[in-house]
Amino acid sequence: MTVRPLTGCGTALVTPFTADGAVDETALRAFVEWQVREGVHFVVPCGSTGEAATLTPAEHERVVAITVEQVAGRIPVVAGAGANDTARAIALTRTAQRLGATHALHVSPMYNKPPQRGIEAHFRAISDAVDLPVIVYNVPGRTGSNIEARTALRLAELPHVVGIKEASGNVGQIGDILRDRPPHFMVLSGDDGLTLPVMALGGDGVISVTSNATPRAMAQLVEACASGDYAVARGLHRRLLPWMHAAFVESNPIPVKAALAMMGRMTAHVRLPLVPLASTNEGAVREALRTAGVAI
Repeated sequence: MTVRPLTGCGTALVTPFTADGAVDETALRAFVEWQVREGVHFVVPCGSTGEAATLTPAEHERVVAITVEQVAGRIPVVAGAGANDTARAIALTRTAQRLGATHALHVSPMYNKPPQRGIEAHFRAISDAVDLPVIVYNVPGRTGSNIEARTALRLAELPHVVGIKEASGNVGQIGDILRDRPPHFMVLSGDDGLTLPVMALGGDGVISVTSNATPRAMAQLVEACASGDYAVARGLHRRLLPWMHAAFVESNPIPVKAALAMMGRMTAHVRLPLVPLASTNEGAVREALRTAGVAI
């Protein structure tokens, strides 16, 4: 299996919708093209930021297909394929591979809350069934369970598991994984605000929400960390920090879609049960974008 390395900044892409609730394919193509031209190192369609939970199977497939087509081999495409049903997760991965994705992102099963041995069995079944590199996604705030460091390191031994997106917010746990990981196993921050410290510990990059609106700056931050220029990285981090906070003033992706609408990139439409950004938060989002250097 030839694996394209996942390093740098990967954008967890939002999914644009039209006013009547359909996937806005024209806006999606333009948005993916802009992300590539702005210098992100890979893209991630159909994750939680892409509202995958409310996409129909046909829409999910179409969003991945459009992303792969628009990227046209220039950067890796990490397709969201997570599910709390292992059989469905395997099916989504096979579809992603058929469509040309280079990797699959698999969130730990949500709602079921399996014990650590159940999490391991879930990923082992996926690894045994597919021939696509798998990135494990640990996000306890959404799933209700944490992938412990020792479990992550056992998953790193599976033949098709090549990395982890770590969004536990536990820098100590991430440090334990980085200390003991095998050389091929990539560790990506799942929290924008922890990108700099995770990379200072030896991490490989970030799967970012904020780079939806600030792709060039987030890519530059990660590149500065990778080259050891932490003075530049700290400057970028401080400039982007208000936007990193504002992007989560309400549930993701509500604020980032509002930001992209302010930028004229797409509408701010989200699908229920998400709702539009509260008017009381619009000012904070707008000001944070301006501080980050976004012209709006």
